[in-house]
Amino acid sequence: MNRRSFILSTAIAGAAAALPGCAILNRTGSRSRARVIGPNDTIRVAIVGFNGRGKDHIEGFLRQPGVQIAALCDVDRRVLETEAKKLADKGHAVATFTDVRKLLESPDIDCISTATPNHWHALISVWACQAGKDVYVEKPVSHNAWEGRQIVRAARKYGRIVQTGTQSRSNPGLREAVAWIQAGNLGAIKVARGLCYKPRQSIGKVSGPTPVPDHIDYDLWCGPAPVTPLMRQKLHYDWHWQFVTGNGDLGNQGIHQMDIARWALGVNTLSPKVFSVGGRMGYQDNGDTPNSQFVFHQYDQAALIFEVRGLPKSKEYQDGRWSKSMPDYRGAQVGVVIHCENGHLVIPSYDSAQAFDRNGRQIKAWKQGADHYANFISAVRSRRSGELNAEILEGHLSSALCHTGNISYLLGSKLPPEAIRDRLQGNHEAAETFSRLSEHLISNGINLEAQPLVLGETLRMDVKAERFIRNDRANQMLTREYRKGFEVPSRV
Repeated sequence: MNRRSFILSTAIAGAAAALPGCAILNRTGSRSRARVIGPNDTIRVAIVGFNGRGKDHIEGFLRQPGVQIAALCDVDRRVLETEAKKLADKGHAVATFTDVRKLLESPDIDCISTATPNHWHALISVWACQAGKDVYVEKPVSHNAWEGRQIVRAARKYGRIVQTGTQSRSNPGLREAVAWIQAGNLGAIKVARGLCYKPRQSIGKVSGPTPVPDHIDYDLWCGPAPVTPLMRQKLHYDWHWQFVTGNGDLGNQGIHQMDIARWALGVNTLSPKVFSVGGRMGYQDNGDTPNSQFVFHQYDQAALIFEVRGLPKSKEYQDGRWSKSMPDYRGAQVGVVIHCENGHLVIPSYDSAQAFDRNGRQIKAWKQGADHYANFISAVRSRRSGELNAEILEGHLSSALCHTGNISYLLGSKLPPEAIRDRLQGNHEAAETFSRLSEHLISNGINLEAQPLVLGETLRMDVKAERFIRNDRANQMLTREYRKGFEVPSRV
């Protein structure tokens, strides 16, 4: 879809949604009506999933003028009751639900804001669009690449406003920095490098299934994923480190920086070529996602490289000092470095950036934040999806870059370091990145001959079709098998 077609389809969908009594086909196949929101009407928001990041959603929407948190939904009854009571104590009585399907049937809800585990993001988003609700969906917007495209299609078909939770897109400081670098002030971009150097200790190893507490509806928690015995110590949060529900730190923290790196490059497709190197290093536990990894996305104009490191600077810090001893790259730990002909740009946070010349002298700096929730609410009122700073298409593309990197990893083979170096010959940036990763792991006491890294399969993609070229195994991993009753609709 080119830019002109995208603008036209968005305008048509937005106009359709703004028509009085616009009919919406909901997930059951019946028709409901999306409420037309006037400029002075109260917007009624429901928060779905708030044991972690969702608490910020609650606070974020509470501070928006003309917005009411009308409902809460969580499969953990204790979490649900606790947050509902907190709101009640502040004078905000809310309806409560454990099943999002019941919530979506309510005509009293205009918007869904969701921070559930990743494997639920797409299904909730598509169902909400079908039910005539606008959506704020946390990153990554999907658990796999196909799901993200389905949310985009649902948003277009039903004329819904769908925002991705990559809040850096709303910050004026970063918007100015990205525009400045794209204007060529440091020459052509050579490499966009995302960084996720974040401490991740072992989640432990269980010898048998862990009982799920009675106050959690585990069937609903699993949703689209298979219902299997809980094979880790904690249900909450540590789902990030098992591929069946999470995407590792590449799709957890890293999606923020992947999005900024792609934004800086100005590319609006998946990469034509991708491969990954990595492993779960330094401990053996019930996790199966890499804690040490780099992904190499090759675009025509430049490469996008993403690095994940979960171990500290060196082995002696593998104690209570992990969080205070992470390595950095050019002053950034969780950030982005844009390498250019005449210098580089460092983005070390969500709202700041510094530009340096070839000699490492700082020549410019930016710092200014903004309210991503306010941007969403403004677009809900105007019905103009083009006003969103992180419209769902942006969220889909950046999330899918994480997914394709992980697919390469999952299809790879463990190889000794010399074999990996041989394969990377001729690719200076990849070889240099691998060398630094190897040094980091060795400093953590890891023998890469005895515990080798995985060299992922090199995958080539038809970026228009968002399908890998002549690789059936990789294409199968662009989606998943869904449980009956929890299928992400193939035809939205």
